[in-house]
Amino acid sequence: MSCGDLMRLAWQAVWSHRQRSVLTMLGVLIGIASVILLTSIGEGTRLYVLSEFTQFGTTLAGITPGRLQTTGMPGALGITIHPLTIEDAAALERIRGVQEVVPVVMGTAPVEHEGKIRHTFVYGVTAAGPGVWRMRVRSGRFLPKLEPHRSAPVAVLGPLVKRELFGEGNSLGRYVRIAGQRFMVIGVMEPKGQFLGFDIDDSVYVPVAAARQLFNREALQEIDVLIANASLIAPVVARIRETLIARHNDTEDFTITTQTGMLETLDRILRIVNMAVGGIGAISLLVGSIGILTIMWISVNERTSEIGLARALGATSQQVLWLFLAEAALLSTCGGGLGIAAGIGLAQLLHAYVPALPVETPAEYVGLALVVSLAVGLASGILPAQKAARLDPVLALAAE
Repeated sequence: MSCGDLMRLAWQAVWSHRQRSVLTMLGVLIGIASVILLTSIGEGTRLYVLSEFTQFGTTLAGITPGRLQTTGMPGALGITIHPLTIEDAAALERIRGVQEVVPVVMGTAPVEHEGKIRHTFVYGVTAAGPGVWRMRVRSGRFLPKLEPHRSAPVAVLGPLVKRELFGEGNSLGRYVRIAGQRFMVIGVMEPKGQFLGFDIDDSVYVPVAAARQLFNREALQEIDVLIANASLIAPVVARIRETLIARHNDTEDFTITTQTGMLETLDRILRIVNMAVGGIGAISLLVGSIGILTIMWISVNERTSEIGLARALGATSQQVLWLFLAEAALLSTCGGGLGIAAGIGLAQLLHAYVPALPVETPAEYVGLALVVSLAVGLASGILPAQKAARLDPVLALAAE
């Protein structure tokens, strides 16, 4: 019996009991559709989060004050905080492999122009900000190169702030008041979009010294370091750590976070979550496999005389085994194919109704789903197929 004959006979057996076959496929269909839908949402979320972080580059390191340390006693925690200073940022600029350094002071403040007020984030940075954060100026220019301790009453607006305060008119050379202090607008940034729900365009940039005066802060909230290239991340981070420890009385009272380290951690966590939700959906496949096992077992009992006739006409027990395995595999694979189509369709429909929800169906998951559905069919059909193959032809022919 050729493979074509085997599949034709299996299809005839499935088609002759269409209603029962459809109900049997339904369990596999729901299982595969659940897996595809959940993994599409999980993969879409993973890619979205990673793209959000990579828009600022992959060679960026952020240094923040304070480090959570255990004291050696279970459950006991100690927090040591040493402020980061302008001098710390200047020291980091001299490290080999460091391309740019941006000291950061930030806070929220009202920004006013001719009676219009917008409460927004105000960032105190230096001229290196756009290069470090991969941002560009749309019109005008960014902050001038100043000594970090020197202030200047100039500001650069995010596009949303500019639109809210000035509309479509020109803002360059005009003045705004930030927390009551007067600043001249010298530039407007290009749109950058959102970062994990936070609108980057709704921001104002002023010199770091001016921000320290606005918010009455001496210390920096963060120092961002742009490393020359990805291969230098580990050695440069080690030099940064050594430099700051030496400056902070031999105490590591700060935290260094690299983009690559954060991306790897996030990617690992999101992949685990994706596998977990896929595993939850795969529970439905177990139900589907039990359905196939039950239906195939019933089919063997119903077709006992047919099996005896086939054996009497010369069919071998091996051919009978493969026939019933082919029926089980056909049922599960058809159910799997329909489940893939349903899962992708549901994912796209969900994305159409909720555009903010990212969905992405990985091609490898589609292929894996087909393989799994085939495996489920073969595993479920093996016992009924073996029972059919072991039937005595004489007794089978005599069966009612």
